[in-house]
Amino acid sequence: MKPLFMWAGGKNRMLKKYEPHLPDTFNKYIEPFFGGGAMFLWARKANPKAEFVINDSNKSIISIYREIRENVEPFKACLNSLEEQYLPLDKPARKEWFYELRNEHAYDHSKWSRTEEAAALYFLMKTAFNGIWQINKNTNGRFGTPFGLGNQTTKVYDRDVVDWWNKALQRTVILCEDFEPVVKAHAHIGSFVFMDPPYRGSFTQYNTDFHDGEQERAIGCLQHCKDVQAMGWLSNRDVGDEFFEDRWAGDIKRFDTTYTAGRRKKTADGFEAKRAVEVLLTT
Repeated sequence: MKPLFMWAGGKNRMLKKYEPHLPDTFNKYIEPFFGGGAMFLWARKANPKAEFVINDSNKSIISIYREIRENVEPFKACLNSLEEQYLPLDKPARKEWFYELRNEHAYDHSKWSRTEEAAALYFLMKTAFNGIWQINKNTNGRFGTPFGLGNQTTKVYDRDVVDWWNKALQRTVILCEDFEPVVKAHAHIGSFVFMDPPYRGSFTQYNTDFHDGEQERAIGCLQHCKDVQAMGWLSNRDVGDEFFEDRWAGDIKRFDTTYTAGRRKKTADGFEAKRAVEVLLTT
């Protein structure tokens, strides 16, 4: 299975590098910066009988997960209606249609039910550019990512993926809160807490101001995991200083990777994936 949508900074490509270090067992999985949920997919497969707690401060993203869990058939009906309007159009018309829908989502969303609003956002995300979450002033402080390639042929979204998430989320606590109380309320002995906050020095901040004081709070949550004998992981980006070494006395691993969204390197021929190093702090 795969995430519902592309998410810059998602952990799909890192899972192979994480694999030798992942826990064999856990009784509870907690992810306080959920995003696209790639690690949740691993956790569900590794231990489907565990308890699951997911959280994200992005209310719009959380609304999609809640509607898929609670109202999946009306949600899919909304998507199907949008898809029927979109697919027959040529690319220029698709682009115009996208911006009309985005404008409705920005300024006229009060006319929709919660299910309709979440479905409209999901459709926009599936047809927008490259998994980037962008908030613009000209979209009323709501989703403002520009149009994508517009190259869909027979479908815009995968019904089987939505159905899988509907089933997977049935026994999952879905929260939309600050990350720190979520960790402190739910982490206990035998649980696995995976934290993937906005990276230091990252272009893709998802409409958050995650400065170094917030990074320190996240490291404090890692210390809490250690104190209660939970397994805690904190993923981040190495920007070439000693920030994490100065604040975490536990294990720090580094992994070479490349970034293809949000952090691409400009070249004479366009853009290419940018080499980077990710750090992983563990209890």
